[in-house]
Amino acid sequence: MAIPDYQTLMLPLLKQIADEQEHNFTHLVPILSNEFNLTPDEISQLLPSGQMTTIKSRAGWARTYLKKAGLLEQPKRGFLKITKRGLEVLNQNPEIINVKFLEQFPEFIEFRDSGKLEDKNIDNDLIDRSNLLEPLKTEYSPEETLLNIHESLNLLLATELLDNIMLCSPAFFERLVVELLLAMGYGGSRADAGRAIGQSGDGGIDGIIDEDKLGLDSIYIQAKRWEGIVGRPEIQKFVGALQGNRAHKGVFITTSDFTKEAKEYVKNISNKVVLINGLTLAKLMIENNVGVSIAATYEIKKIDSDYFVDE
Repeated sequence: MAIPDYQTLMLPLLKQIADEQEHNFTHLVPILSNEFNLTPDEISQLLPSGQMTTIKSRAGWARTYLKKAGLLEQPKRGFLKITKRGLEVLNQNPEIINVKFLEQFPEFIEFRDSGKLEDKNIDNDLIDRSNLLEPLKTEYSPEETLLNIHESLNLLLATELLDNIMLCSPAFFERLVVELLLAMGYGGSRADAGRAIGQSGDGGIDGIIDEDKLGLDSIYIQAKRWEGIVGRPEIQKFVGALQGNRAHKGVFITTSDFTKEAKEYVKNISNKVVLINGLTLAKLMIENNVGVSIAATYEIKKIDSDYFVDE
């Protein structure tokens, strides 16, 4: 039979981990291949990029969607485990689990809607964000379809980045912040930045880094690898530390998010404080090639009208 699509793989994947044990995802892919009686050629079929087999890619998408709906979790890198919600779903004996089925869970809705297109030059009326993670829509132009696919892939990559960050140590997170700020053009040398981050510990300040390579101004940093949302009291503590050091600029980075009150607070203070939540952090990592690598490159070409000018 043909290689199943990622939605078809969701229910079989969840059933394979129903024993509540930790399962290596790599070991689950051949089990799913056998369940669908795939031929050796189908099992070895690669994506157009040549970087991964088609069945592993589709199983990976199924894994991501189930995880974002809270039906499975990742206890450690590369391993999956069913959650209480996942067991409850299986006890309902569903005939199929697909994107529409997952929309009953608020966590999945939040994940689906978190990929907002921010390019002001794009006609947003042409883009149906509610279907960003759905199969291709025939009413889209090729350019719109490509844009949707690219945004969808980046959103999924961002969530995977955050999942991996949460499995790493606080010391690793500090190094990640260093690498990201350097990649964005802040700080001097890597050694200088490394000494700055994680060295201050001064009442809500985790580190200080130069705003530019000449050190004309300094930025004070707080980096929190948290799961809980960050409220106004934490931001006030950080701002108080800035004022105590006569500092004017600060960046508060978290792997989670900020409350509405925290966001409103920084708008009404004299200090310039930037709040970077988990999704923004992941997007900045993608934009600056920190923790990611290029899987494939596709060129979009157009007619060179100057070439056809007949003089």
